[in-house]
Amino acid sequence: MDKNTDSSGERKLKCGDVSKCFQLLESILDGEDRESSKEILKEKLSKCQPCFEHYHLEQAIREVLKNKCTKQSVPNELAASIRQKIEDIK
Repeated sequence: MDKNTDSSGERKLKCGDVSKCFQLLESILDGEDRESSKEILKEKLSKCQPCFEHYHLEQAIREVLKNKCTKQSVPNELAASIRQKIEDIK
């Protein structure tokens, strides 16, 4: 029996090295990954429920932030007014 899964073959419910795993997950989500890291991640997610949940939660949070923090166009008049106020303050 694989020590990373329970007797039914499901993901384990506790992670043996949470901080190290979360660092790996976050570095991959940050784009600091290597091919070997991706393979380790794939294996980890298939065997560890906490890592699986953390990865998908982080991924969802980052996607929401990316969508909400995109550049929005600003009316030219508003931008000009702000620039003028800044110049007036100087």
